[in-house]
Amino acid sequence: MTDNPNTVTDGVVVSMDYTLRLDDGQVVDTSEGREPLAFVQGQNQIIPGLENALYGMAVDDEKAVDVEPQDGYGEINPNAYQDVPPSAFPSEMTLTVGQNLTMQHQSTGQTVQARISKIESGNVRLDLNHPLAGKNLHFQVKIVGLRQATEQEVAHGHVHDASSHH
Repeated sequence: MTDNPNTVTDGVVVSMDYTLRLDDGQVVDTSEGREPLAFVQGQNQIIPGLENALYGMAVDDEKAVDVEPQDGYGEINPNAYQDVPPSAFPSEMTLTVGQNLTMQHQSTGQTVQARISKIESGNVRLDLNHPLAGKNLHFQVKIVGLRQATEQEVAHGHVHDASSHH
């Protein structure tokens, strides 16, 4: 087994504490009170704008990283809207603008996240964009651990829980 790497490079498992805020300062995601986020660097497991900023960081390094939409969750896709009749929803459900829904695609069975963007008579407009699409993302990150990824982790492209190693 090689020694643990000193800095973030491709193929390194990075454990990172982070807080994500939007332009208005609203915290939309944070590892606070949870385990740090662990991922293999260079495997596109996190958004590119954040991944690129981590190269060369060492354990205990902290950094503020600002990510523009094109390096985050993409720009708003004007075609990612769908108009649905209110009858498509359960009758007991109260529909409100801004409400987040998890829906199932009828033919594929995949779940889709959607947000109600507009309600007009006989029409509910769903926004299927990622909730963070089109937004500037402001990360505060701290590297809490670095280790060489195992061959398995690199092959599978994700981190294996340490408790599953023998």
